[in-house]
Amino acid sequence: MTPSRFPSLLQLFFTDRLFGQLNASPHTVACYRDAFRLLFLFAKDNLGRSPSELRLEELDVPFIGKFLEYLELERHNCIRTRNNRLSALQAFFRYVSFREPDLALQCQRVLAIPTKRYVRCPVEFLTEEEASALVAAPKPDKWIGRRDRTILLVAIQTGLRNSEITSLRCEDVQLGTGAHVNCLGKGRKMRCTPLRPDVATVLKEWLAEQDGNPKSPLFPSSRGTRLSADALQRLVVKHTAVASQSCPSLKGKKVTPHTLRHSAAMNLLRGGVDLSVIALWLGHESTETTQIYLHADMRLKEQALAHATSNGLVPDRYRPQDALLDFLENL
Repeated sequence: MTPSRFPSLLQLFFTDRLFGQLNASPHTVACYRDAFRLLFLFAKDNLGRSPSELRLEELDVPFIGKFLEYLELERHNCIRTRNNRLSALQAFFRYVSFREPDLALQCQRVLAIPTKRYVRCPVEFLTEEEASALVAAPKPDKWIGRRDRTILLVAIQTGLRNSEITSLRCEDVQLGTGAHVNCLGKGRKMRCTPLRPDVATVLKEWLAEQDGNPKSPLFPSSRGTRLSADALQRLVVKHTAVASQSCPSLKGKKVTPHTLRHSAAMNLLRGGVDLSVIALWLGHESTETTQIYLHADMRLKEQALAHATSNGLVPDRYRPQDALLDFLENL
């Protein structure tokens, strides 16, 4: 196989496989694209080759293993992100195995790389005080400050994902009676999320500052282009650092755009909204995904415990009757 086949195979993977055969959503394509961007940067530093010069044989199991370690140790990506990058690479090699049978053995080895297990920790969310401090962090006297404040307010109230927020256009906001925002979410599901009156007012003022083009990004960058996912991430981190000065509890939290999504869900749950409604609000495929919020709030668990009644039994301490059992119990 010649070195020039790798670029053509990768292009065919996106055009023929993702767009032509699977009709993959823009979010899926963007996820796969970002995985290969990172791989190319890693290959340039370690192999000294540009993307067009790479050979498929060089992307073997040891090299991909080092790339996955780089994601975790140097980029400090979480295990779930590492697994998502691996899934994107394996999807490409699965396509190559059908296109190039002579590389089937290499593809099988890459496809055999397992995903990494991880601990499912309780979701991180903001309290009302923390959320208020974060929204108040941007300075409203400048354009970029008003933009950031509007983004944070919309994110905390609607629970939209990072990609959903950055994809919003001016025409997606419907004000007036029944104010809401429309978005095309994960799984290509179109949904509309209601807006509180105060959030609708802020959005109305923000829209008045825009150029009036309905197709323009609702939250543009300083160059007028669509805000990137990394830019939104940096925006949240920056204003969290400012807000932590007035709200010390924020100093011990890692706040991301997804943390704001969790905060919106917890506000709904504490307000007595049913899980099925929250699942629809967030765009979850099933309520099983939404149940993670039941485990996150200790207050809900304490309320459930308050409804439990004592059985009237006095607990007794277990005492082993054998010396060997006693030894094992004390290990």
